[in-house]
Amino acid sequence: MGVLNVSSESFYKGSVKTSKSDIENTAIGMEANGANFIDIGGMSTAPYLETFISIKEETKRIVRAVSLVKMCCNLPISVDTPRAEVAREAIKRGASLVNDVTGLKFDKNMANMISSYGTPVIVGAYSKDRISGTVSSTLKALRESLTLAANAGIAENKIIVDPSIGFFRGEITNHFSTRVTGLPWYSRDQQIIRNLNKLQCLSKPVSVGVSNKSFIGELFNLKLGDRLVPDLISELKCSLAGAKILRTHHVKETSLALKAGKLFGIGSSNSR
Repeated sequence: MGVLNVSSESFYKGSVKTSKSDIENTAIGMEANGANFIDIGGMSTAPYLETFISIKEETKRIVRAVSLVKMCCNLPISVDTPRAEVAREAIKRGASLVNDVTGLKFDKNMANMISSYGTPVIVGAYSKDRISGTVSSTLKALRESLTLAANAGIAENKIIVDPSIGFFRGEITNHFSTRVTGLPWYSRDQQIIRNLNKLQCLSKPVSVGVSNKSFIGELFNLKLGDRLVPDLISELKCSLAGAKILRTHHVKETSLALKAGKLFGIGSSNSR
């Protein structure tokens, strides 16, 4: 899943594309380099930045980007938003997947809106309360989202789970992340990746995004732009643990790593 951000406030500036030509060329390049999906974000949800924008502005950005991508490539489009109104407008323009990092918990209208359109959804691990960040607390948060989905009538086979690597911090600056206690936030992310196979107990496909995440920078003292090698190794680890979707800023490199892993019998051939 290639990341295409049209949000100028996003933490990784290499993923930000705002002009018509940049959006189109990026989408075309992702398709050529092996992406299976394009995930379009119109508002950064980074837990350590002041990134909140109005629904009107987020919708404007998303609608424009979805329309441009639909015209220039054939890949399915995912919309990365925690807000139902934004997701609805994206679906109307052709988005076929909603990626909600808050697991249907931020916007009370999100679950019913998704159910009404029959759209698949990625539910991220998220809690409004401060939690431990352990694997068990992550599973608990995801089960809460699965209950919300079931209550809204979202079909079982249209739900994907995501442990929300990078969205658990000691302190946060927005309403889209989770406060973690009991262990350092970077240790939480490391622990989740080590134990990603435990998410299989939820009987749902697993999506994971580790690309350029802060825990890699923290563990290896690496700045943005220098994290590709540990990124790829982390992604292969997630593939081995059963992740079906890898959300990445580095489509070509991730695709090649997965192909090499398959060639040498490493990783899951089903990862996308």
